[in-house]
Amino acid sequence: MDTKQNILDTASRLFYHQGYNSTGINQIIEEAGVAKSSLYQHFKSKEDLLIEYLEVVVKQTMQRLRDVAAKKSLSREKISAIFKFASEYTGSKDFYGCNFLNIAAEIPKGNHRVYALIKQQKNEIRNLFAEILIIDAKGKDAPRKVASLADEIYLLFDGALMSCKIYDESWPVLTAHKAALKLV
Repeated sequence: MDTKQNILDTASRLFYHQGYNSTGINQIIEEAGVAKSSLYQHFKSKEDLLIEYLEVVVKQTMQRLRDVAAKKSLSREKISAIFKFASEYTGSKDFYGCNFLNIAAEIPKGNHRVYALIKQQKNEIRNLFAEILIIDAKGKDAPRKVASLADEIYLLFDGALMSCKIYDESWPVLTAHKAALKLV
């Protein structure tokens, strides 16, 4: 395996399972089986490693959600598929919460680089819901109504992910799924 990818994979696993602040550079180096100089050759700092981790997760998450939605044709079915996917994910033993919400809870709000990526991911989910909803929207007011409805569904979705971590159960996503379908 490529050294950079090995470091990134190790850091990603540790950041997700035990948290960014609880993961030290020395632990990443040890578990990746690399020299400290190798880590710093690829990443200038722990924060740079975090940034790359978040960039990768943004792409992976959005691709999964788009793939799930693409299997359906109607807006309602696409939204339902996304919530079902989230329910399966939150119900797995490997669910430790939303990667981005976890990091947001650990990083000071003044860290603009990290928060920009977190906001990017959240906006991409909001935009995905808007793209889905516009499929069946009608009338000249449609774009405004779609944007508002997409925000409501996004809040249900993201809030459910947070609650799933707290309860360590998937019922919040199931409940949010029902509420979202009432809106569509």
